[in-house]
Amino acid sequence: MSAWKKVKIGDLCKIVKGATGIASAEPGEYPLVVTAEERKTCSTYQFDCEAVCIPLVSSSGHGKKSLKNVHYQSGKFALGTILCAVIPSNPDELDARYLHQYLQFYKDTLLVPLMKGAANVSLSMKDIATVEFPLPPIEKQRELATLFVNATEKQKLFAAEFQKQTEYAKLLRQNILQQAIEGKLTADWRKQNPVQKGNPDYDAEALFEKIQKGEVSPSLQPDKPSSATPSAGSNAARNARSKTLAPITDEEKPFEIPEGWEWVRLGNVSRINGGYSFKSTEYTEKGIRVIRISDFNENGFVNSKIVRYKDSDAIKPYHLEEKNILMALTGGTVGKSFFVSSLDESMAVNQRVATIKIDYIKPEYVNILVKSLTAQKIIQEAKHSSNDNISLPDLTGMPFSLPPLKEQEEIVNKVETLLAKVATLENQIQERKTLSEKLIFGIMKENLEAVKNDT
Repeated sequence: MSAWKKVKIGDLCKIVKGATGIASAEPGEYPLVVTAEERKTCSTYQFDCEAVCIPLVSSSGHGKKSLKNVHYQSGKFALGTILCAVIPSNPDELDARYLHQYLQFYKDTLLVPLMKGAANVSLSMKDIATVEFPLPPIEKQRELATLFVNATEKQKLFAAEFQKQTEYAKLLRQNILQQAIEGKLTADWRKQNPVQKGNPDYDAEALFEKIQKGEVSPSLQPDKPSSATPSAGSNAARNARSKTLAPITDEEKPFEIPEGWEWVRLGNVSRINGGYSFKSTEYTEKGIRVIRISDFNENGFVNSKIVRYKDSDAIKPYHLEEKNILMALTGGTVGKSFFVSSLDESMAVNQRVATIKIDYIKPEYVNILVKSLTAQKIIQEAKHSSNDNISLPDLTGMPFSLPPLKEQEEIVNKVETLLAKVATLENQIQERKTLSEKLIFGIMKENLEAVKNDT
């Protein structure tokens, strides 16, 4: 086979800048190509042809060179002003779909290096015109274009299916937590372990009576870190606070609970504290780590952009302890929580984060509770729309279902087992997704490299 020649884009294509202001475009019947993968619409069109649409600005914003998408569009369409259309002058010599696939695949080596600018990084149409690519015969271009389009469509179908499976796994996880706090996971356990009146291990009413007196059940003591064992002073504070919390009304109960359970408020069984108002201007290189909303997610601490503050007596009340629960109080992630199973350094929370410290029941059960659908719904309904936050009194007064201590242990064990199975399922979904992407990528790479090496 004779070698396929390399040509420049500018020798075979017209390059035209987009003319539609994306923000001001009037929606309509025609596609509006923008930098994102999804199209917008427009009431007017600029082109009626096949074209490769290339963004002229960086996808990553200030000071960074990157392009996420090179687009193909045909028919009548509008084009945003921050893109240009590369239009083959002779469709019988150059297939726009082939050019699109080639530029999309090699954009990081062909287009991104041409971007310029220290702050507003951009790509010029003049430089795009100089980009070289191999030009097989038109029949081969169309064959490759069809192969790539089919592969891309299959990948989209795979991606949609993986997304459905991921959503199913998420729903399964939520259902497990919800069934846990409704007592449905331990129905069989209760048949074998009936209510024992007066015993807090098997009677939530007796457990709650102990809590109201500030007494920790003996069966719970071994599981508690010594630093979190309530003192006489905290007992007095507990008694005072419990008296201020109103009983749960029937209207507040979102579901029926099993015999031997009790409805209580979160403030009855925990100390819910706000954080310290750290001044960002006083952050230091060394010192106690400050935990902000951005420093944790539901899976753990996030280790990027760690900030620290000089420790002092004023900050000690805001220190984090093992088996505390962190919860976001403000912003778009209100209600996001994380159970602190262990700490490898000293930490303190800022004023946008609540710390839930549990003294009288299993902290792991409270963690299940705050992540449940019911709790999250209550939190969202209590959210103050004016500043998108939830208050400490809102959290303190949140109603929840209290099982006896031994049933709490059974619930925690069952949830951990079931969620481990869900995690395995999620890993399998991700592995299959990655494998499908590699297969599609391999098909495209093999064919494009063959074209590239034949020049």
